[in-house]
Amino acid sequence: MNSTIVRKSWTAAFLLLLAIPSFSKLSAQERRTHEVGIIAHRGYWRTAGSSQNSRVSLQKAQDLDLFGSEIDVWLTTDGVVMVNHDNKYDGVVLEKSTSDVCRQLVLSNGEFMPTLPELLELIATRPSGTKLIIEVKPHSTPERDRAAADSAMALVRRYGLEREVEYISFSLHACNRLVQNDAKAKVAYLNGDKAPAELHALGHAGIDYHVNAFRKHPEWVAEAHALGMYVNVWTVDDEASIQEMIRLGVDYITTNEPVRTRRLIAR
Repeated sequence: MNSTIVRKSWTAAFLLLLAIPSFSKLSAQERRTHEVGIIAHRGYWRTAGSSQNSRVSLQKAQDLDLFGSEIDVWLTTDGVVMVNHDNKYDGVVLEKSTSDVCRQLVLSNGEFMPTLPELLELIATRPSGTKLIIEVKPHSTPERDRAAADSAMALVRRYGLEREVEYISFSLHACNRLVQNDAKAKVAYLNGDKAPAELHALGHAGIDYHVNAFRKHPEWVAEAHALGMYVNVWTVDDEASIQEMIRLGVDYITTNEPVRTRRLIAR
């Protein structure tokens, strides 16, 4: 090879390296953008003293400095946003009950069932970059879906945490309402039955699908990225599936095993 060409090639490579910031000098938030982000499913609850959708599970996710901690929300008859996965707990149907009844429900770790404001308070006051990923659960009617979305977003705005919160839902009614309320909000649909282009046209910022949806449509990851959308996969706990989704190029993994997932990403 001509020596002049060799010198030019080395010079170009050196300049490219200079243009890339040292990974060790990046902030914690900047480092997250260089790797697959981890979202604790219902918080980090598979650990001592914790419970799904509890204050402790959010605190423990924050302690791990995860990208996000996911919670599930329901709207009570008196307009309070409660945090729980299922629509019923200890025989109490959350959306058909008052907040006074729901607040007396005791989680497996001894906590009382939290409200959304209580968890927003933790995001606001604890020094952590962990985002709160709010899943608006499908309620009994589209109108209730939209009302729950409205109430959740209003609370986030009250705390001034718009940049610290993202939203997901199986309800397209809830997702679309969130986008209508705030075009800058990061909203992703969960059901796995729509191509990225359709959701992009609705103003959704990302797609958030079960691992099997991406096995059926692996091309959706690249399609979403081409549209400027982020890609999350749920709920991935076993090592083979975690590695499979990393290779596929997803941006975030929602998991019940955040420590294991972090180890595999680092590998």
